Amino acid sequence: MRIVVFFDDRVGIAQELLAVLSSRDVNVTAVEVEPPHIYIEAPTLDEATFLRLRRVQGVRSVEVVDMLPGARRRLYLEALLASQADPVFAIDAVGAVVIANGAAVAASGLSELALLGTSMAELLGDADFAKRLVVEGYHLPVREIELNGESFMLETLPLHESSGRAAGAVLTLHAPSRMGERLSALQNYGAGGFDTIVGPSAQIEQLKQRAARMALVDAPLLITGETGTGKELLAHACHAGSNRSSQPFFALNCAALPESLAESELFGYAPGAFTGALRGGKPGLLELADGGTVFLDEVGEMSPYLQAKLLRFLNDGSFRRVGGDRELKVNVRVISATHRPLEDMVAAGHFRQDLLFRLNVLNLHMPALRERPGDILPLAQLFLARACAQAGRPSMRLAQDACAALLANAWAGNIRQLQNVIFRAVTMAERSIITADDLELAQSVRAADAPATDGVDTLESAIADFERTLLERLYREYPSTRRLAKRLGTSHTAIAARLKRYGIGAP
Repeated sequence: MRIVVFFDDRVGIAQELLAVLSSRDVNVTAVEVEPPHIYIEAPTLDEATFLRLRRVQGVRSVEVVDMLPGARRRLYLEALLASQADPVFAIDAVGAVVIANGAAVAASGLSELALLGTSMAELLGDADFAKRLVVEGYHLPVREIELNGESFMLETLPLHESSGRAAGAVLTLHAPSRMGERLSALQNYGAGGFDTIVGPSAQIEQLKQRAARMALVDAPLLITGETGTGKELLAHACHAGSNRSSQPFFALNCAALPESLAESELFGYAPGAFTGALRGGKPGLLELADGGTVFLDEVGEMSPYLQAKLLRFLNDGSFRRVGGDRELKVNVRVISATHRPLEDMVAAGHFRQDLLFRLNVLNLHMPALRERPGDILPLAQLFLARACAQAGRPSMRLAQDACAALLANAWAGNIRQLQNVIFRAVTMAERSIITADDLELAQSVRAADAPATDGVDTLESAIADFERTLLERLYREYPSTRRLAKRLGTSHTAIAARLKRYGIGAP
């Protein structure tokens, strides 16, 4: 039986309670004193002795409890340590292991019994480890260490007694793959799957169907398309639709970094690899993404040296860090993208043909926005809602002339340009209706697509000519009045009347 005694604080009350139990030959296995409570565990405690304890002077109450506080804390502490996927060690003032969780036992390669009492200096193969702990006040800077042949980032937290004297530290080891999971979760929060690729056009529907099949194939994927078409969005969707969806996703823009920095970002670097490097080294994206996906944007801008190093990794999944001599091996799927014609670059000697063969096992092409005019207005409406929310403005809508201007524009910058145009219009427009003038598209409209002004008699005739041209173009993609009405956001009867007026779709 486990009981809690609530008492008035007086000298000797605990001794008197234990004397009662002793006089009745009750075996006491645990006692915890937390004034004004005394917790007692006595398996053989009977009802008569229980009532006798209540009559001791100063005792206010005696109640049965299911567990002693210390045992409860130990239970929760063990559960807390067991739930940690990262290795955690608690060490004493001389650096010997006092407590280790299951992940730490597994990482050390020793049994739990053998691990307890072992020096961390011995485990890490660093004779000066304990000395540095003392010098740094048991709070070392984050650094990379090796335990049982595996690399970890070491984080230390000092433990102090009530007097302030350091009693040891808690050491947490972070594996690169675990760090990658957390970084990826932060960087890619909200990144969705194929539902984030907006567009009702036949081209986009076919692309999404093709991409969904390729996402399940664990092989390198090359995405081509003009700048601003959404290649990275498609790469995210392919990762989300793959068997690696629960693993990290990292992106590297090969055109945005010089060769040396791009190499260290992708492959990482060893301790002391170059001036300014972190003292303990740094894992690269390939290590952080182990089990997941790395997206190489603008891979056509990669230097010949990096091309050769990437080719070696694609051959067998192994690489070396910058300045390192240890061979590392990870399981990563590579998705790459480019707006440049890699075949022409191969012919010109600017890109390795063997690397192209490795990257181009599977391929997808992201069509330009001008090649799928049916997606322009749905995308514009989506960006309009986002821009209003971001700018803190009430809902706005596009006027008819604004829709016409959007459809007539060349969109050399594709979806990114459309998004910027809508955001600028929302920011600068004074009314809740965005007109063609608010879009500031005059300089970017293609001369070939600009409406001819010769022979235009009235505004009504010009609008009718534009309406006819628009309906003729969209009817080929949406060959039914109901689908076309849904595409243009109007009623079925209104579209049917206009099609009849212009003789579109008539037998």
